[in-house]
Amino acid sequence: MLNFKPITIQDKEAITAYTRSSSYLNCDFAFSNMCSWRFLYDSEFAVDEDFLFIRFYIKQYRVYMCPIGNGDPKRAFKKIEADAAANDYPLRIFGVIPAGKEMLETLFPGDFTFTANRNYFDYIYLREDLSALKGKKYQPKRNHINKFKKNYAYTYLPITPDMVPQCLQLEQQWMLSNHTEQDADSLKFENRSMVFALNNFDALDLTGGAIFVANEMVAFTYGSPINPFTFGVHVEKADIRYEGIFSVINQEFASRLPEQYLYINREEDLGLPGLRQSKLSYQPAILLEKNMAVNYIIQH
Repeated sequence: MLNFKPITIQDKEAITAYTRSSSYLNCDFAFSNMCSWRFLYDSEFAVDEDFLFIRFYIKQYRVYMCPIGNGDPKRAFKKIEADAAANDYPLRIFGVIPAGKEMLETLFPGDFTFTANRNYFDYIYLREDLSALKGKKYQPKRNHINKFKKNYAYTYLPITPDMVPQCLQLEQQWMLSNHTEQDADSLKFENRSMVFALNNFDALDLTGGAIFVANEMVAFTYGSPINPFTFGVHVEKADIRYEGIFSVINQEFASRLPEQYLYINREEDLGLPGLRQSKLSYQPAILLEKNMAVNYIIQH
């Protein structure tokens, strides 16, 4: 049986030894996401026979990620099938991308049903596109940035631990201006995740940047590597009284990421119309389909 244990910051090297060398582009495989959201999903991991296994809970359901590692993938999937069966759970695998779906259908023909949820597709962009904003399709973004630059003298600075109080203050301000009864819980959960991440900024290997106008922070963003060629942007907050501020922080941050990152994953839109419109407006190179794969056949 797999020996799962809770994910902590101290497990970063054990987990990223697998995720950082994989080809998965999913934002779910960013260690900082796993760690900072553990309070909500009870995320756990196990390492066995040179495979990394991740499991967590969505509401009452136990869910697994695709195993990452070297060796026989069928054997690795059988291990999580046995772990689910031992507790009379159907095997549910979250975040199965098209290549993973094809692999499961090849290894276990007819055993899984697949359900794609558009709200959880990842928006993945070419770093060069977000950095340079070249061409006609990005003219509106350049217009926003030029207008901001015309109206405000600003400074961009990398986030350092001493800036955390200012980030948290801006986050509180953003929450107050965007809070509704319908999303109260989701904003509360996001805030808790963000407070944890910012207070463990270096330990989580985060990279971030902030915009200041008249010595006041008006925007910040941060993220972390997902794999050797994909960087995940986990958070982007700004004072919306400054027109064009989101375009500015997006472009400034992207332009400073190392060139090794071909892709920038800006995560899901969660079905929020405004967020979807914004993320589509940046012309994603990949809209990464993610499926829930379920095998209801429990074998004891």
